[in-house]
Amino acid sequence: MFCGSNMGRRAEYREAAVAAGRLLASRGIGLVYGGGNIGLMGAIADAALAAGGEVIGVIPDVLLAKEVGHTGLTEMHVVRNLHERKARMADLSDGFVALPGGYGTFEEFCEVITWSQLSLHKKPCGLLDVAGYWRPMVEMFDHAAEEGFLKPQNRRIVLMEETMEALLEKMSAWRPGTEEKWIGRAER
Repeated sequence: MFCGSNMGRRAEYREAAVAAGRLLASRGIGLVYGGGNIGLMGAIADAALAAGGEVIGVIPDVLLAKEVGHTGLTEMHVVRNLHERKARMADLSDGFVALPGGYGTFEEFCEVITWSQLSLHKKPCGLLDVAGYWRPMVEMFDHAAEEGFLKPQNRRIVLMEETMEALLEKMSAWRPGTEEKWIGRAER
């Protein structure tokens, strides 16, 4: 799960994080996230834990040293840097969801969809579109496809729904594409 270390300006963001944490726990789906105790990260982790869910954090030691690491998790992995964090989270996860967040959330989500495009993993990637938060980014993805920078099958890597229930259904039904070649020589 990728999400903000801030709560954002709308109450809906926190409400969605709490609901997502509870839903994951109720379905027996473990949460792998950035290990923080602040912002939406803390809200989703606390909600999943309160509902009896498994929560695994992955945090760089520099952030742990700044006292933003959650101390009540099922399991905490402390890594050396953000690169190791993303790799460890990817190894521990069966799929990727992004809630609202800032640059870190954007970057983490875009990296896992790039890995999917390159067939480095075959895991679903979804955006939880709380209060229309992700629409501008998805419009950019659509624009990139229209302009020939993304093939249509690669644009379809990114799933998006307004509720966690609908997103989980879409992610469980998702199957990776079979095309391994993402840019052809003839297209130069």
